[in-house]
Amino acid sequence: QVQLKESGGGSVQAGGSLKLSCVASGRTVDDVPVNNVHIGWFRQSPGKEREFVSVLSWIGRSTYYSNSVRDRFTISRDDAKNTVYLHMNSLKPEDTAVYYCAAGVRIFNRGKYYDPGEYEYWGQGTQVTVSS
Repeated sequence: QVQLKESGGGSVQAGGSLKLSCVASGRTVDDVPVNNVHIGWFRQSPGKEREFVSVLSWIGRSTYYSNSVRDRFTISRDDAKNTVYLHMNSLKPEDTAVYYCAAGVRIFNRGKYYDPGEYEYWGQGTQVTVSS
């Protein structure tokens, strides 16, 4: 079973930066190791649906971002540590949310990498609060 553990959340003022980490371990039910699994980030604030933030494909290292975070956030991966990072710069109060790490093997098969339903494994989340 794949396990995901997020860290790095906290409280910052608008314009500040944070770096979130997601450590992955285990294997999928189909015995795929975590370094062959696509990993992304979602976020959810109270009263809102879970929202896609970014994803990194383990094949070719392609990256995708939501329009709301493009040019401010950067996703990266350290295979030696089985860790995916989300570097968040120029934070805004509207970035306040619980950030979740998610993993899936087939998220690009139908092109719906932005759909939470395409991801099979989820972390417990880390809170990010941005004050104005």
